[in-house]
Amino acid sequence: MVMDGEKPGNEQMSLRERKKRLTYQAVSEAAIAMFLERGFDKVSVAEVAAAADISKPTLFRYFPAKEDLVLHRFADHEDEAARVVAARADTESPLDALRRNFLDGLERGDPVTGLCDVPQVLAYQRLLYGTPSLVARLYAYQSRSEAALARELGGRVEDRLAAGQIIAVQRILALENWRRIDAGESAEQVYADAVASAELAFVQLRTGLGAQR
Repeated sequence: MVMDGEKPGNEQMSLRERKKRLTYQAVSEAAIAMFLERGFDKVSVAEVAAAADISKPTLFRYFPAKEDLVLHRFADHEDEAARVVAARADTESPLDALRRNFLDGLERGDPVTGLCDVPQVLAYQRLLYGTPSLVARLYAYQSRSEAALARELGGRVEDRLAAGQIIAVQRILALENWRRIDAGESAEQVYADAVASAELAFVQLRTGLGAQR
């Protein structure tokens, strides 16, 4: 069905985009399952392509690097901080909006905050943080998050400095939460401390960045 004012070609492009996204997800999930079973370094890209019933060149068109098969799950979060800032109310500062979003994530047990003890999520995070090449690739995703946030804040030097600090703080908070849960604590046990740490972190950001943030 074509919406008012929408050309049929646009609808077809939308269908292609949805199909592409489904392929991304299916290939990524198949790869992650193989990596969890055998280890990231012991599974070849050719094996992933064969399991997904696509050619190796086709796989690389979807995922430029082997690590992206795992980190695809982070793709939707690359511009999350920028989107939160863009969608905030006029009366809310960028830092207040980001603080609210992070605290909401903690309350929901969003895996991005590290406060999630679902076994499948823990297995994925152990794969991620236990594989040096994946950790290195993750920094590229975080760099893009930082760049997107900096642009949304205004693109000036001070905005890039602010974005770098904010993304780093969120990364450190999430990693600390995950480390405690990986050590055996439940998300419920960690929650109060996670909230307190987040509040402290955002106070430090506000103090360092100034009231305009």
